[in-house]
Amino acid sequence: MPRFLLIGRDPAKRGGPLPQGAPPDWQGADAGAIRNALARVRQKPSGGWVVVDASERITAAPRRIELAGREWVLWRCRSGVRIAPEACPHMGARLSEGRVDPQGRIVCPWHGLALGDRPEGGWKPLTTFDDGVLVWARLERLGEGEPTERPYLPVRPERFVAGVIRMEARCAPADVIQNRLDPWHGAHFHPHSFGRLSVLAQTEDAVTVRVVYRIAGPLGMEVDARFDCPDPRTIVMTIVAGDGVGSIVETHATPIDAERTAIIEATLATSDRPIAMAMMQALGRAIRPSIEARAKRLWVEDAAYCERLAELRRGA
Repeated sequence: MPRFLLIGRDPAKRGGPLPQGAPPDWQGADAGAIRNALARVRQKPSGGWVVVDASERITAAPRRIELAGREWVLWRCRSGVRIAPEACPHMGARLSEGRVDPQGRIVCPWHGLALGDRPEGGWKPLTTFDDGVLVWARLERLGEGEPTERPYLPVRPERFVAGVIRMEARCAPADVIQNRLDPWHGAHFHPHSFGRLSVLAQTEDAVTVRVVYRIAGPLGMEVDARFDCPDPRTIVMTIVAGDGVGSIVETHATPIDAERTAIIEATLATSDRPIAMAMMQALGRAIRPSIEARAKRLWVEDAAYCERLAELRRGA
């Protein structure tokens, strides 16, 4: 086993010792058990909500997006974020090529029809929710139980520094969740980021691991992290022992169309050390690119993992 120079709190003092006699990772990663866990997750209600993008990336400039096989126009106004069908109900012009007027309405570039909160024929804005980090849209046509007023948000730290990435993969949302329900691949598939990883506990609702995050060379930090799913397209990693307790990584899988999924991941880093937290907040914008670069590097590799799962499912 590789040797590391570990810094920070020892998670074993809070999370307990590692289990003895654990099977090798290729046996621990039981394909049937992972599929069963995924099946349970997919039965959870969603309220119809999907994540769209980072809140701060949505501006007053209209933008075309795809969600669940349809085109939508997205923009921000004083009353919040609006998402509506991309085609103008008059003659079908692309509303993303229009402009937003002082009242927050989107104005069609062809004939000047201004559209806001009210439906116009078959044109109707979606219900949205801005949680301050991410923007959600409610797609009632997903047919996943009764629509809810708010998405099922995970518990977040009160103070944090956030970074959000968004990328696409040719797979289904379930492939993204299955990837995260398989923590055993971490140290094998991402040796640049994880020094070692051991599964501490498994229940029907969560998996808890002890993992060494590589900082530089042999320098690393060991923490205990729990993975659980608040809805069928979200999996959340929460640090429960070691340094950074309460920090979370939310991975959201949003359907683009029948073959593509948007992977939107928000990292909310926190610390209960007052000086460390003050420094993190002071340097928030400076350290955000490194948070996002690390997450993106992992997801470039894991997107390939998800796409391979999709290939196998299709019988390729």
